[in-house]
Amino acid sequence: MAQPLFVRRFRFFGIVTIVAVYLLILVGGIVRSTGSGMGCPDWPKCFGTWIPPTQVSQLPTGYKEIYTAQRVAKNQRLAKTLERLGFKQVAGQIFAHPTQYIETDFNATKTWIEYVNRLLGALIGIFIFITVVLAMPYWRRDRTIFWLAFGSFLLTGFQGWLGSLVVSTNLLPELVTVHMALALLIVAMLIYAVDRSQQNKLVEATSNGTVSDKLMPLLVLAVLCTFGQIVLGTQVREQIDVVAMASNYLGRAEWVEQLGSLFKVHRTFSLVLLGLNLYIGYQLLKTRHVPLQRLATAVMALLGVEIMAGVILAYLALPAAVQPIHLTVATVLFGVQFLTLTHYAQQLKMQRQAAYAGVVA
Repeated sequence: MAQPLFVRRFRFFGIVTIVAVYLLILVGGIVRSTGSGMGCPDWPKCFGTWIPPTQVSQLPTGYKEIYTAQRVAKNQRLAKTLERLGFKQVAGQIFAHPTQYIETDFNATKTWIEYVNRLLGALIGIFIFITVVLAMPYWRRDRTIFWLAFGSFLLTGFQGWLGSLVVSTNLLPELVTVHMALALLIVAMLIYAVDRSQQNKLVEATSNGTVSDKLMPLLVLAVLCTFGQIVLGTQVREQIDVVAMASNYLGRAEWVEQLGSLFKVHRTFSLVLLGLNLYIGYQLLKTRHVPLQRLATAVMALLGVEIMAGVILAYLALPAAVQPIHLTVATVLFGVQFLTLTHYAQQLKMQRQAAYAGVVA
């Protein structure tokens, strides 16, 4: 049976938005690996204009001092607001971090890398707004889908504001981590909204395979562990930035040795994730549920690529080109795991409904 037009439209724009979010994560990884995070020292404009400069001669004399002063003034206003709200410790941390007063030299390449990152973020905001509009028909059919789309739109707006704080605090590590965590939350909400809108179609395409509710807790654990590993990886990346800055970006081959215990935990935990996902994948492949088998295969493939990228980073002097790949594959892995979880939950629900119907009959 053909799906209604509003369902197909919502699915199309939902998938486009999810792909765009992943592309933004990839670009964000490129921004970090190239050190372009402060390519634009102000927000939302870039060096005070909507179209960034291409030469240092286009900037005012003393531009570094000017934009550093603007950032500090903005952070002072933020700190006062946080203090009034009772977050005195958080307010103090903003000015305790050494990145607060670092002055950034103009670099046209880094400026435009960061500017493209911002443009893509604005485009995603438009996509999510369209997704919310297209979710309106679900208000009377399935309000959860509408609220997921609307919630992701609100979070995207909050992400934009948080991004301005990341810039004003000169990439304060804690804010960068929260920024990444919220991106994953937005991805999960959009994936669930699109998947939920297709549940009737999934029922038609589902095989006769049955699943056990015993695997459900492990699927939830795998999603949470991957989420935690990505956040932990973001913190490791922050340590790398500190080490790189301290060594004046020289001696890249020795950076890994200078990292603390956090890197070792991140590296060791990847083995735990591998074992957990291998077991889950084996159990899913034993079922006759074709969609779950395909998702399990995708998780295994992504996990293999992710571990390979991690090994290259750890033992081949942290090549900059591999860093955004490592991050992006990790977030795609998280998305596929979350999609597997929602599919599995739907299959369990269908089995319970069928069993109840059989008892009633």
